Amino acid sequence: MKKTLYIFRNGNLKRKNQTLLLETENGSKYIPVEDTNEILIFGEVDFNKRLLEFLSQKEILLHLFNHYGYYVGSFYPREHLNSGYMILKQAICYQDDEKRLQLAKALIHGAVYNILQVLKYYRNRGKNVAPYMESIASLQGLVEASATIEELMALEGNMRGYYYQSFDPILENKEFVFENRSKQPPKNKLNALVSFGNTLLYTTVLSEIYKTHLDPRIGFLHATNFRRFTLNLDVAEVFKPVFVDRLIFSLVAKKMIAAKDFDQRAGGTFLTERGKKIFITEWDKRLKTTIKHRNLGRNVSNRRFIRLELYKIQKHLMGEKTYIPYKAQW
Repeated sequence: MKKTLYIFRNGNLKRKNQTLLLETENGSKYIPVEDTNEILIFGEVDFNKRLLEFLSQKEILLHLFNHYGYYVGSFYPREHLNSGYMILKQAICYQDDEKRLQLAKALIHGAVYNILQVLKYYRNRGKNVAPYMESIASLQGLVEASATIEELMALEGNMRGYYYQSFDPILENKEFVFENRSKQPPKNKLNALVSFGNTLLYTTVLSEIYKTHLDPRIGFLHATNFRRFTLNLDVAEVFKPVFVDRLIFSLVAKKMIAAKDFDQRAGGTFLTERGKKIFITEWDKRLKTTIKHRNLGRNVSNRRFIRLELYKIQKHLMGEKTYIPYKAQW
């Protein structure tokens, strides 16, 4: 399995013959391109056009983050698998209100199912989350009645609002309280964890889209506009509860992340470099964790489940098979 390279230190990243060379204050390190899937840069790293040409040739994506851990942008190499046929299929679906709404509802069904699965898991472990499950379930039945994307998004926002309220009884930790969702900037530690985790998921999904025939610029739940990528935001909704939120609960419960791993800066709360490294180490482990796929009859990594989700959307758009979202089973 190809690896993700995370760079935190300042330095230079360059092409050296047929491999990559990372030069930092700690010395030089060669990185085999054959083993590299994507590169995420959090430090101040210099690179040039020669490197970008090499990454494009090797089909390696480059994701950039600023000092606060915010996503800045991506070097998305020339699409080797992109097809005009699939772009047309995506555009036709997006422009057909009924078809777009159908696919958007399926994505929301997947997201809400996985939210309730997470809450069920913690309810069975004695956490007082039943009231939130009931509130979400009462709204879940309204998904199919939504007549527009705007109605659907508002409904999803209300369900996720109840879900976020359950974080405090799940964690039972005075250092980590949710209060309410705040993003730019996150106002407290728990929001900082959610924002950072969601950002990692968005970039992971984007990298997986690159390995398919799909175009990341045409989403269905999130409006396709002047924002560069939207399809990754759509697909991430299905996986957030299982991949991001459960990881956060685990990090806090096991005291792997503590108050000292956050800074107050620029009017918000952000993970320190140490905090980001801890989160990413565990995130990488989660993506590599394998689970038996019921239909394939073999073990599949969590990262692979994302790719399989994209393949299902491709088949849906081609009219081969109606899209059924990923549903976590424990």
